[in-house]
Amino acid sequence: VLFIQGGGTVQFAMVAMNLMKNGVGCYVETGAWSKKAIAEAKKYGEVKIVASSADKNFSYIPDCSNLDIPENADYVYICENETINGTTYFSLPDTKGKVLVSDQSSMFLSRPCDVSRYGLIWGGVQKNVGPAGMAVVIIREDLLRDDLPKFVPTYMSYKTHADNDSLYNTPNCWAIYCCGKVFKYLLDNGGLEAMHRRNEEKAKILYDFLDQSKLFTGAVRKEDRSLMNVPFVTPTKDQDADVVAASKAAGFDNLKGHKSVGGLRASIYNAMPKEGVEALVEFLKKYEQEHN
Repeated sequence: VLFIQGGGTVQFAMVAMNLMKNGVGCYVETGAWSKKAIAEAKKYGEVKIVASSADKNFSYIPDCSNLDIPENADYVYICENETINGTTYFSLPDTKGKVLVSDQSSMFLSRPCDVSRYGLIWGGVQKNVGPAGMAVVIIREDLLRDDLPKFVPTYMSYKTHADNDSLYNTPNCWAIYCCGKVFKYLLDNGGLEAMHRRNEEKAKILYDFLDQSKLFTGAVRKEDRSLMNVPFVTPTKDQDADVVAASKAAGFDNLKGHKSVGGLRASIYNAMPKEGVEALVEFLKKYEQEHN
């Protein structure tokens, strides 16, 4: 387990630099963050997009049960929860024996995870764990390499961090300290099983409302809905903007969808209490009644 500065943007490069032994990475394209990872990996080797949901504006997780993975592929990469598009995996891809790499940034520590099924998991800590500017990396020891290309900076080698207990240079002390507080809180409050139950309960409140609403519509296929990020829309962009303005006036912040997709989005990470989701649903109900 490594603590590495730089957040997700650094990990897009580090994964490719460290794991592209044959120079081939397979990627599942499911939204904004997997696209960023793909663009970065193309700088260091061949990228094969083995599945994509671009055809429906990334509103679902594609079937990954029989991917066309070449024999010389070094790894299969997924963004397990797409923050902007609001999708998540409830079953992992069949990687045909290749290493599975997962960006878990926006779902990290939100539910139990069998780490033995992955070669590498990384998560930017700023969603569920601590202050921005750092990533936690969980990597299988056999993937730590001595034979990296010469162009790879010393700091960008996972082995550098593993050999030095994440202390190769002065670490992000404040972020690690805050993460430690959160780890202890989770352990003292039922662990990830309890956190998962709370997250399911919170998400159900909002999704149940969206499913019966005549004004608001969820943007993601039901079986692929994220428990962390809930994108939804009204019939028009103008009304979306009006809801955002009304939500701010009512004391709700950041309900506007990401600039790249528009619409509305509620992010209900671990720290969001159930009462916050209930209050949001009451506001949306009231808005719908007044604008019907």
